[in-house]
This record gives sequence, C-alpha cells and structure tokens, in this order.
Amino acid sequence: MQQMDSLVEYGSRRVIITITAIFCALLEIVDTTIVNVALNDMRGTLGATLSEAGWVITAYAIGNVIIVPMTSWLSQQFGRRNYFAASIMIFTVFSFLCGNATSIWELVAFRFLQGIGGGALLVTSQTIITESYPVEKRGMAQAIYGLGVIIGPTLGPPLGGYIIDNASWPYIFYINIPIGIIAALLTLQFVRSPKYAEKSKGMDIDWLGIGLLALAIGSLQYVLEKGQDDDWFNDNTILILSVVAVLGLYFFVWRELTFRKPIVELRVLKNGNLRVGTILSFILGFGLYGSTFIIPLYVQSILGWTALQAGMLMIPSALTTAVMMPVIGTLLQKGVPQQYIAATGMLLFAIFCFWGFKILTPNTGEADFFWMLIVRGFAMGMLFIPITTLALSTLKGQEIGQGAAFTGMMRQLGGSFGIAIITTFLSRQHMVHRSDLVSKLQVSDPAVQQRLHGIQQALMSKGMAADAAVKASYAGLDGIITKQVAVLSYMDVFMYLSIMFLLCVPFVIMVRGNIKKKVNIADAIH
Repeated sequence: MQQMDSLVEYGSRRVIITITAIFCALLEIVDTTIVNVALNDMRGTLGATLSEAGWVITAYAIGNVIIVPMTSWLSQQFGRRNYFAASIMIFTVFSFLCGNATSIWELVAFRFLQGIGGGALLVTSQTIITESYPVEKRGMAQAIYGLGVIIGPTLGPPLGGYIIDNASWPYIFYINIPIGIIAALLTLQFVRSPKYAEKSKGMDIDWLGIGLLALAIGSLQYVLEKGQDDDWFNDNTILILSVVAVLGLYFFVWRELTFRKPIVELRVLKNGNLRVGTILSFILGFGLYGSTFIIPLYVQSILGWTALQAGMLMIPSALTTAVMMPVIGTLLQKGVPQQYIAATGMLLFAIFCFWGFKILTPNTGEADFFWMLIVRGFAMGMLFIPITTLALSTLKGQEIGQGAAFTGMMRQLGGSFGIAIITTFLSRQHMVHRSDLVSKLQVSDPAVQQRLHGIQQALMSKGMAADAAVKASYAGLDGIITKQVAVLSYMDVFMYLSIMFLLCVPFVIMVRGNIKKKVNIADAIH
C-alpha cells in the first residue's frame, strides 16, 4: 500500500517540476514522429532499404509500448523519482548513440533501447504533475500536461524537416541530449517519491508476466507496423506473430489475475470509468496519430510539398489546441460534465474529417486546409482532458499511476492501429478505384483520344519525336489516373473516419450512466 503523504508542491518548486515533466513528455512524443521525415537521409547514409529503415520507427514503438504498462510497478520498486530520472538518462544516452550509429541495425537496436527509456516519460510525467498540484487545481494541471501530449506529434515533422534541411539526421537525436541532462538533474533535485510498502524480492517478481507482456506487445506492434508491407496474413511471419500476440495476451491476462504480485494490476480495470476511459483513449490515439499521419502524407505524396511545409501546415491546429486546453480545464472545474465536452470533441473531429473529404483535390492549397485544421485543434482540445479525468476520476493513491499507464498505452496502441488500418485501407481503395477508372477508359472513346492527342501535341511542340510522344502520352495519362485514384482513396479515408467518430458521439454521451455523480475535477484526479 502507498502511504498517503502529500506530494503537493508550491511556488517555484511546482513550476520547475511542471516544466521538467512537460519537457520530458514532449521529448518522448516528438521522438515518435520526428524520425519519419529523416528516413530517406538515413537510408542514404547507412545504405539501408526502405523496409530496413522502417524498423527505426518500429523498434522505438515496440520498446515504448512494452514498458508503459510496467511503469507503475517499476516506480514502486525503485521509487518514482529514481525511476523517472533513470528513464531520462536511458533516453538521453541512447539518443546520443542513435546519432552515432554506423549501420541501420545498430540504429534499430539503439532506438529500441531509447523507446524503453522513453516509455516511462509520458505516463510518469502525468502522475508527477497530477500529484504536485492541490486537488482544486488539478484540472488546470491536466490541461497543461495535455498540451504536450496533443501538440507533440504535430511538432515532430516540422522540427525534423527543419533539422534535415539545415543539418543532418543525427541532430534529430542530438537535440535530446541537453534537454535530457537538465531534466535529469532537476528531477533528482526537486521531484519527490511517494512512500511505498516493502519492495518485491527477486523471487516475488513476476518475471513470467514481464516476458509474456513483452512477447505479446512486441509481436502485436510488429504486425501493426509491418503488416501492410508484407501483405498481412499472406506472409508467414505476420501470421505466426499474430497467433503469438493473441496467445501471449491471453496467458498474460491469466497470469496477472492469478499471481499474487502481478507486474500489471489488471484488477484496477474493474473500475467502470477506467474501462470506458481506456476505450476512449484508444479512439483518441486513433484520431490524433492517424490525422497527424495522413495529412502530411497527402500533401507530400500528392501535392509535392516538402517535409517542412507539411509539418508547418499542422501548426495552426496545434496552436488552437494550446488555447483550448486551459479553457477546457476551467470548464471542468466549474462542473461541466466530461462526457458532454468529449462528445462535442468527437462531433467536431467528425466534422473535421468530413471537411477533409469535401476539399481534397489534386490542387488543394494551404488556404483550403486552414479552417479545417482549426476545427481539428478545437476537437483535440476537447477530447484529451475530459477523457483523462473520466478515466482516473474514481481511482485513488497508487491506482492513479496504474490507470494513467493503461490510458497511455491504449492511446499509443490506438495510434499504431490507426496508422496500420489507414495504410491498409489506402492500399485497398487504391486498387478498387484504379480498377473502376481503368474499366471506364476506352481507347476508342473520343474524349480519351482527345486527351491523348493533346498530351502528344504538347510534347511534340517541345521537340519530342512523334513515336516517343505517343508512348509518353499514354504514360502521362496513366500518371493522371494514378493521381486521381490516390485522391479518391484519401477522400474515402476521411469519409470513414468521419463516420467512425460520429458513431462515437452517442456512446460517449451514454457514459453518463457509468458515473454515480457529477465528477468534480478536484476528485477526478485524486
């Protein structure tokens, strides 16, 4: 049992602790997306294939997701301050080693270990901030913390793009080093640990549970990350690892429910609010990371924008979220029910997605995206804090850390699922739309002939020989079809995302029945 000594801080100590925790959360989240824009440069420097380079992202995600559910137990074993500081140090050291990697598989190994260190930063930061504030101010504390969680994925691409354009890819890792060193020193100086009961002895540690968790989550993350590239269940590796993930998860749950000192306390999920909160956190991660993935991908692959331009496009959305966070924190403190705010956020996100469906063309400009992304910013601001406070609302003491670990893990898994499903869906819809468009194109069709002739004449006017112009015209027409097919596929993604979030609105409103009374923000985080 945790002793209920107060961890509330005041004055400059609280400010320093808050800033330290937020910067640590940002380090972790930014690193999940900053690498995306550097993959091509890494491939060139390290002589890697695209598939091998993809492991730089996958390895970090696997290390990250494995450690998240264990953070509460590790904090108890080593003390929250010590564990948090050690995680920062691990993250910082392996950031340096990532920047100095001389081969792709060396980089992959360092990224996995960096993810082990980074996994603790997000969840532990949330718990530290929560317990540093008095109960009447914890709504605002969650709003401050939420800024990092929501804005972080948006900051990664433009920051990475700027570094790649002005330096080289190792510097996307080197920028972590000074922040990490300062954060570790401030943690050791200012962060306090709650008093826990006696630590587990070696023989009491749930080593089997740790192994099953790593096996299940690692296999699942691999399937999600690589499934599309390897044609899903047509690939033996994907098939085997899918079975391993299912069996590993089953035996992990059995182990944790029967072992006297489980590594992950699953019994906390008996709390109805937490169960609902974990589901909603999954959906939040799906929308947050899915939209952060698809919009930059569209403007780069279809519109020809640079990575920096794509990243900068997301800034207005991030700023809107930043403005919304304290507003939502204040509304919750005044007693506005979380489920109503979250339902409104779901509705706004559905509108954002439908807006995307309506505006996508091969020539969509920056101005077309602006107000759509503003709506996304409002939606994200209205989702994070209400979902978090709802999930943790009836938990106490040590359960807070356990609940935060569950919601954090589900948000990450939601993002992984979202990106995997979107990638797969894009590929499938691309084949569907291409088949449909090609079936309607007949060489004898006057409109098709006219289009081909126009392309031929344009090429010949630039000095191309007639035979070459004919071949080039057919290639040009194929290029036009391919681009149109891609646009239609992206439109479908936005449409189905809109439907999914719209269907969530009544579900979120009905959550009211799981809440015994109106939740005061002061009690919701305690």
